Amino acid sequence: MAGCRSSASIAEGKPTLSLTSSSFQNGKIPKQSTCDGGDISPELAWSAPPAGARSFALTVVDLDSLFGSFTHWVLYDLPIDARELPGSVPKQEQLPDGSKQGRNDFDRAGYRGPCPPGKPGHRYVFTLYALDSKLDLAPGATRKQLEEAIKGHVLAHGELIGRYQH
Repeated sequence: MAGCRSSASIAEGKPTLSLTSSSFQNGKIPKQSTCDGGDISPELAWSAPPAGARSFALTVVDLDSLFGSFTHWVLYDLPIDARELPGSVPKQEQLPDGSKQGRNDFDRAGYRGPCPPGKPGHRYVFTLYALDSKLDLAPGATRKQLEEAIKGHVLAHGELIGRYQH
């Protein structure tokens, strides 16, 4: 199974960040951010991190996958002065701002949008972590590797749940 650990256990008891998306409409992920559209990442924005934060990391996980959870995006070493991600983040392991993208459960770097099998809709959890350091991870790390690397380094976190149904 593709990692069944919850983000809550990693960031338990930590302050929260506000994580939002102007791309979502009534909690729904837009078609252009799914396999039925352009498969482009949605725009995200967040609040300032607590003092001492040095970088951000982001994961996107399908909670309703037949596998228990399914990773759609792993992004880390986001600059601490960033407060947003534009839509359409390039699907490459190293980004111009120094951010790194890991491998999703499609075995590709970058964002891969919702594509739930069957009729029922799925919930996709976008989790942002404010960390007290940059990570010693090469581009292409898995969600499991990221979660191991951030243990003990999370200063705050935020979650945004989007839904999608074909």
